[in-house]
Amino acid sequence: MSPYKASRRDFLKLSAVAGYGAAAAQTLKPTLARAQGGAGATVMGLRTPKMERVRVGFIGLGARGSGHLDIMLKIEGAEVTALCDILQPTLDRALKRIADAGRKKPALFGNGPEAYKRMLERDDVDIVYISTPWELHTPQALDTMRAGKHAFIEIPAAITTEECWALVDTAEKTRRHCMMLENVCYGHTEMMVLNMVRQGVFGELLHGEAAYIHELRGQMVQVERSTGSWRTLHYARRNGCLYPTHGLGPIAQYMGINRGDRFDYLSSVSSPVLGRPLYAKEHFPADHKWNQIKEWRCGDINTTIIKTVKGRSIMVQWDETSPRPYSRHNLIQGTRGTFAGFPNRIALDYKKEDLPPAVQKALGDKAVTNYHEWDRNTKPFFEAYNHPLWGRMGAEARRAGGHGGMDFLMSWRVIYCLRNGEPLDQTVYDAAAWSVIGPLSADSLARRSCSVDVPDFTRGVWEKIPPLGIVS
Repeated sequence: MSPYKASRRDFLKLSAVAGYGAAAAQTLKPTLARAQGGAGATVMGLRTPKMERVRVGFIGLGARGSGHLDIMLKIEGAEVTALCDILQPTLDRALKRIADAGRKKPALFGNGPEAYKRMLERDDVDIVYISTPWELHTPQALDTMRAGKHAFIEIPAAITTEECWALVDTAEKTRRHCMMLENVCYGHTEMMVLNMVRQGVFGELLHGEAAYIHELRGQMVQVERSTGSWRTLHYARRNGCLYPTHGLGPIAQYMGINRGDRFDYLSSVSSPVLGRPLYAKEHFPADHKWNQIKEWRCGDINTTIIKTVKGRSIMVQWDETSPRPYSRHNLIQGTRGTFAGFPNRIALDYKKEDLPPAVQKALGDKAVTNYHEWDRNTKPFFEAYNHPLWGRMGAEARRAGGHGGMDFLMSWRVIYCLRNGEPLDQTVYDAAAWSVIGPLSADSLARRSCSVDVPDFTRGVWEKIPPLGIVS
């Protein structure tokens, strides 16, 4: 839950009955000017001075924020020094977690939606985790960087193209890290596949498929508070791929997006808008605010096709409305084979002797791999290509929890890099490029699915940077 109940209520008043006109658009799209010609030198590969300990502040301590807090309390070298949430019961619950962990009481901020700005004035906060409604992510991240702190933003990092540029320009100007908390990039399967890609198992990469298929209509019962109270309004006000990064982040890393390749242009289509108004009609009274919405604009399922400068294709699907099983697709295809997720399966074009011993053993009497059928026994591939980070930290990550350990590994890696003065695995350019698919898909839809160029947020630096390596 956000600490910005007042702002969210204003958003509701502007949007729920008024037909989502210009006032609501201004709420969702703040004016953020892009610096001409860049704000400063690139922050690709940014290193900051080593920190003996990393002092962490939190803006927003609801569903995601509380999860981040729990994990941060388990990471060596991290110290929680400040908490901000406008709801006192939420602050009290967070404070109890800290007391139960035997940690020192942090400074508390909860008196109004601007309270986080007072937290940013403190000199005992090095980084800030931002877990608030989508429309607040960029403004709060900009304030964080301008206050001299590093910003770590829940997804998506931005909801307009202008916001994406503002994040990039401000990170370059302030020389501060700005990382989107794309936890799926730290999933066990995703990191194993990344290792396979870097070892050339799939040959030259051709195509990827990414998705966020997650039925979330039940959040609509959260009318005044919690995620559904503000997220529902995005389905009504906007169109396109509203939440692209869970599936797209790993595919972008496989392909070296912003590091040797980049998104070039995209085209988008959406289905009819049926699921949300039907759910509102069947589950709420006729005079309920969800049934007073004059027009739901977001198609139930969006499919966006991205072309990269190197000619590769990526299909991104998003659907939080239809009754169907969860999936992120996570498919990567190359000249020597394909991996696909949900469920995990693989098809390769190799002679048996060209594969690692563990994989050869799994093949048994087969002389070659059979790429005409999926091999669903992926255990040998995890044994042969397990990412070193999961080999080192996997047991601890699973104990700590957070989506199977990916949340823990992500924050552990953040703290490790900051303490050792190393570059982060994700940059502000990734935050911008992955998030901008949302607003650009809407631009494409508004033009009958015409292609729309994707900005080069790196300003050409992508051509000189190698893909993300396999760190250990």
